Amino acid sequence: MSKKVDDKPYFKMVKVDDEVFGLVFGHGVVRSVWTDGFYELEVEYDNHQVVPYTRDGFPGWSGKLDFQTVFYKEDIDLMSYDFTPIHRTLSVKEIIKLRDKKRLEVRCPSGIWQSLNKCAPYVVEEYLENNQLHLFRKQSKKGE
Repeated sequence: MSKKVDDKPYFKMVKVDDEVFGLVFGHGVVRSVWTDGFYELEVEYDNHQVVPYTRDGFPGWSGKLDFQTVFYKEDIDLMSYDFTPIHRTLSVKEIIKLRDKKRLEVRCPSGIWQSLNKCAPYVVEEYLENNQLHLFRKQSKKGE
């Protein structure tokens, strides 16, 4: 995961041009910092995706997430995340079935495999619309 940071909020001392790593989009740079709104920083990722975040690192693309998805680059330990390649591409039918059972994982643009609800919904829709079925897999069971 990431280093435990006792100083809340996490991005208390954030500055423009700070390097960060997002669990969904990968490497990014802080482009804007605000002090007068719900979202207090804006990150531009290497793929030109721009996402606003709260001071605690919660993304603007989903109100359902209750965990931090962006960290200072030096604070995150990527060894604890799954980057393994897939061995078999799922069919559309399998993807729909696994999505309904909440057992579907998606490979985020960062390269990390995440459960479907932890990835930006528009990323998942883009993958499906572009028939990028190789970016989905059955969720692995603990211990596998």
